[in-house]
Amino acid sequence: MRPRKRFGQHFLHDQGVLQGMADAIRLKTGDRVLEIGPGQGALTDYLYANEGMHYLAVEIDRDLAPLLPKRYPNINVINQDILRVDLNEVFSGGAVVDGPPWRVVGNLPYNISSPLIIKLIDHVLVAPGTIGDMHFMLQKEMASRLSAIPGTKAWGRLSVMIQVTARVDYLFDVGPESFTPPPKVDSSVIRITPIANAHLPVARQNLDQVLRMAFSARRKRLSNALKNLAINWQEVDVDSGLRADDVTVEQFIQLAQWAAANPVKI
Repeated sequence: MRPRKRFGQHFLHDQGVLQGMADAIRLKTGDRVLEIGPGQGALTDYLYANEGMHYLAVEIDRDLAPLLPKRYPNINVINQDILRVDLNEVFSGGAVVDGPPWRVVGNLPYNISSPLIIKLIDHVLVAPGTIGDMHFMLQKEMASRLSAIPGTKAWGRLSVMIQVTARVDYLFDVGPESFTPPPKVDSSVIRITPIANAHLPVARQNLDQVLRMAFSARRKRLSNALKNLAINWQEVDVDSGLRADDVTVEQFIQLAQWAAANPVKI
């Protein structure tokens, strides 16, 4: 079956990469697995076990979705767009309520990776303990941003938003030749592990406001980039001379908390 451009399909065929992903994920008996975008089942072949595992897949392609249960007898397939799926229903339907945390995996289309990961992280916040970890193949640039640290060029709004709630480990890179058709960019595999009892200590809109302002003027000092927030720098433990690239997650949260407690009209 030919890959469909509108779904961003690039089928992974490199057996070495697939085995590397399986080794990194290390599924075991009793695991509950959600695979996003299994496509033709390349990764599923390495992860699926016929017994002792609850395996769920979400596949948007109406031609591919019906083929999966024929190859994997006990797999449950949801033929929908993962961005429109109700994750509460997905994680609670057809499984033991008090089972182990879900393991989420996927070779993600590049065009949905950012909103999808934000959606999953939001679910972690409202339903802590539901997701144990996530392993994704992403565009290399996206993987670098998610796993970046302060003081690097890749450090940005998305880095902070994810790392408030989870630890991100950069595992390995994958070249275009590993896919059919080959994408125009390199890919990478990452692991996202939600922090136990993670919570967002400030409203997301307040944190997002600070991050957007800071990183849209990342060459400016915070005192200039955030001047419209009228921050009293004597009341926060953050150097106003820093640039966004060098500000830590904890410092951004502190700034967002101050902004939330001292709203100004912008």
